[in-house]
Amino acid sequence: MGFEVFDPKNIRAPRGTTLNTKGWVQEAALRMLQNNLDPDVAEKPEELIVYGGTGKAARNWEAYHAIVKSLKELENDETLLVQSGKPVGIFRTYPDAPRVLIVNAMLVPKWATWDEFRRLEALGLTMYGQMTAGSWIYIGTQGILQGTYETFAAAANKYFGGSLSGKFLLTSGLGGMGGAQPLAATMNGAAFLGVEVDRTRIEKRLKTGYVDMMTENLDEALAIVLRAKEKKEARSVALLGNAAEVLPAILQRGIIPDVLTDQTSAHDTLNGYVPAG
Repeated sequence: MGFEVFDPKNIRAPRGTTLNTKGWVQEAALRMLQNNLDPDVAEKPEELIVYGGTGKAARNWEAYHAIVKSLKELENDETLLVQSGKPVGIFRTYPDAPRVLIVNAMLVPKWATWDEFRRLEALGLTMYGQMTAGSWIYIGTQGILQGTYETFAAAANKYFGGSLSGKFLLTSGLGGMGGAQPLAATMNGAAFLGVEVDRTRIEKRLKTGYVDMMTENLDEALAIVLRAKEKKEARSVALLGNAAEVLPAILQRGIIPDVLTDQTSAHDTLNGYVPAG
């Protein structure tokens, strides 16, 4: 008797019109959850991390499988409750009620600190769901592309006469969110340099066409970007390196970007911040 081996790096949402659940609303929830963890979408699917440093779709693999099982068994007049990535109850409601209700990482304000959150996370009692990871509605970098484009366009309108053509845009962080910046910048006509410490993040942006090229040499990167700026060409370059070291090195060369942004996960000092050295 054969059995299917589960591969956490190869989760794919079902396609087509065949139901895997008892109704299309449940099917939508299942497909959204699994699409969040598709290797073409998630940053670290094998760790259940979708984007944003440690933003997860489910608390752990046991919880993930329990959610999938619950969605497949959920009736058309029932509602599944999910608390911080773990299914905690199924209640009889009615057909027009939500099939799934999700709440993530809620703490009473007195205890809403990173130390307390991490203590609870280590005990397996919560998870960091970001905004669209734990709610199963992340659609990859495309989801943030418009907002990033509009932000750059607003900067162009306010400071540069409506265009970033001939302007040098410098940033750091090319993950699930920051990875939209190269394309958003070139769509606005900018010469773009993005610093990223994780090679796999750059490779993913290259594969999906969000950035034009990659280099590990700062001088090469600057030469390409400054040439593009001079010629008013839209060009994007990803530099493998640590922004904490690269940005001071750029200043030491007497080069000042026209626009400077940051989309690293430095807000997460434990899992996202990478110090110099």
